[in-house]
This record gives sequence, C-alpha cells and structure tokens, in this order.
Amino acid sequence: MFRLGVKTRVFHLGDYRRATLGPGNDVPDDYFFVNASEPTVHLRQVILNKCLEDMYQFLHDDNGQVAIYDAVNPLSAGRRSLAEHFADYEIQTLFIESACYDNKIVEENVRNVKISSPDYLGWNADDAVKHYLARIAAKIPHFESMDEPDLNYIKAGTSSEEDSYKTDGPLSSEGEAYAKSLGDTLTRHRDQERQDLIARGGSDEPLRPLTVWTSTRCRAIETASYLQNRGFKVRQRAQMSQLNPGVCEKMSERAIRWEYLDEIAKHEADPYHHRYPRAESYHDLAVRLEPIILELERERNDLLIIAHESVLRVLYGYLMACSTADIPKLKFPRNEIIIPASYNNEAKRIRIPDVPEEIIPDSPEDISIPVPPSGWVSPMAGIGMPLQPIGEE
Repeated sequence: MFRLGVKTRVFHLGDYRRATLGPGNDVPDDYFFVNASEPTVHLRQVILNKCLEDMYQFLHDDNGQVAIYDAVNPLSAGRRSLAEHFADYEIQTLFIESACYDNKIVEENVRNVKISSPDYLGWNADDAVKHYLARIAAKIPHFESMDEPDLNYIKAGTSSEEDSYKTDGPLSSEGEAYAKSLGDTLTRHRDQERQDLIARGGSDEPLRPLTVWTSTRCRAIETASYLQNRGFKVRQRAQMSQLNPGVCEKMSERAIRWEYLDEIAKHEADPYHHRYPRAESYHDLAVRLEPIILELERERNDLLIIAHESVLRVLYGYLMACSTADIPKLKFPRNEIIIPASYNNEAKRIRIPDVPEEIIPDSPEDISIPVPPSGWVSPMAGIGMPLQPIGEE
C-alpha cells in the first residue's frame, strides 16, 4: 500500500492498550480471555473506542485511504459490531482471517516476531513464547471462523508447507544429475548446429550467447546453476511462478469433482479462462506473464526458460499461436528440450539421454483440473518442472 502511494496507517490495538495502561502497570490477568470480568471488558472497550476514534480521524479528517486495524477479532458478534460502526460513517470494512494449524509454524512465528513487542521487554525468550502461546490457546475454544454472508472478508490459510504448491527445496541427487544432463545436451546441440552450419558453407562466427531465465524457486535456480557455472548468464524472474491452484491445491480430482461439481463443469467448458475458488486461471497467468512476453520478444540472445509447466504452456502457446482451448492441454515430457520456431509454428525436440523412465512422463493424462489426480506425486523430489529453451534457430 505504502509503495503504491496509497495513504495508509496501521492502528495496533496493543499499542493503545500500552498507552492507556501506562508504563509499569500490569495488564489484568483475564485481559486476553474472551470471557473476561466486567471491569476488564470495560477497560477493553475504552481502549477500543480510542483506537476507533483515531482511525475515523485519519480516514475522515486526514484524507487517509486505508486504515489497518491490527487486532484479534475471534467472535462474529465483535466483527459485526466493528462493521456496523464504520458503516455509520460510510467506511467499508474488509476482514482478513489467517488460519494456521501447524504448531511448529505458529511457535516459530511467535519466537521470531511476537515476543519482540514491548510486552516482553526483559523477558526470557522461552518464557515469553510460552506466555504468548497461552494467550492464543485461551481464544481457540471460543474462535468463530468467518462465514458471515453480510461481511466482506478474505480467508488466508497457512498450514504445513510440506504439501503446499509453494513448497520449495533443493534438488535431490537425481535432480542434480538431471540438471547436468540437460546442460550437457543443450550445449552439445548448440555446438553441433554450429559445426553443421560451417560444413554447409555458413559463417564460422561464434554462437549467439545463451541466456537462462528461471523462476525464483530454489529447484529452478539450482537446475540453472550447472549452466551458470559454465559461464552462461542466468536471470531469476518472479513473474514465472506457477499457476496458483487455490482451494484445490491439496485435493484429489475425485474430491474436487465431489465438492465443486459446478466449478468442474465451468472448467471443462472453458479451461483457459475458468478459475477455481481463490485460484488463478491460465488467462490470469498470461496477464501476469505479459512483461516476460514483451521482454522475450526483444531478447537478442538464445534463451532457455526453466519454470513450471503451467508457465511453459502459456509461453509456448504464445510463441506457437496455440488456441486458448489447447494451452491448458500442452504437454512437455521431461526427457525433451523443446525449441519452438514461431514463424512456421513448428518445434524441434531434442532428447535428453539416460533420463530415468519414472520422470519422463509429462503431466497426468486426461486431467481437467489444475492439480494432479489422487495418488499421483512428482516421482523425484526437486524436479517439478519441464525445461524449454526459446530462441531463433
């Protein structure tokens, strides 16, 4: 918000609590409990009212645009009360619920962030963590997840990262061997093309430089490192992250067809433009990749792109003038380097030798959703994307 020029201010309710109580005064023992005593509830209301007054002044008198109310709102009644209060002043509200069910992630966040607050000045770190976790535990039995149809809200889940599409990690030993084989195959092909050109009476000038673009995923970067160590330029492109599968991320195809039957029908009717709940469509991905496509058109060097298959589908579809109906179905076996020639809509395929059979298949067959079907897993840790060089012949 700040970087976009939006006039924004954060109002942290904990800061108002500390300012109201003053230094050296203890917080009531039941302050962080939902079912607090009457005097504590009154104190909390006084603190809240002061915070709300300042938010209104910022938005109304100071021409503020976005006020961020940083506080825990575990009860539906409390959220509705806030929304109704601001609605009286024609101020729109948007609630954000972030749920995390991985205790390791919660404790790590508490240890790295929460105990650095003034509440724990001078505390032993372990004691501070224990105390803050107790504050969280006191609210859990009373927590009411957001499902109010009359409120605007976003639910952001943060669960165990091992099964998330955002999961990243280094290449396995097999992945490293694959990256080396890829690099060797590509460089041999380039050298052979030059020798063939000279044999036909062509120029003996050096090959055009090869530039490598990768996503920012660790495994993509490490796949490119073999070529980088051989002197090739490597650039990391944040826009080239894979298509976000949304709520379907960790569901089997069978489960999706059971729970989102209407969405399945929409997707099968238009797999390029349809998006599952909180997901990206291929059209969304293409819009995100537009700066990459524009720069690709201006690139004078030969180009190797290392990214997830969903990204390659969009880029290949653009270069080869594929229809939007075909783009979600494009396939890239992992034992092939694919060189598209956009002028005649043909592609050359170079086989990478000695790739284990178990990693050769492309995406699962007959899938009409942006996630693998039940029981299908990437056969090798750290190898989750095909590879595609892009450049003029």
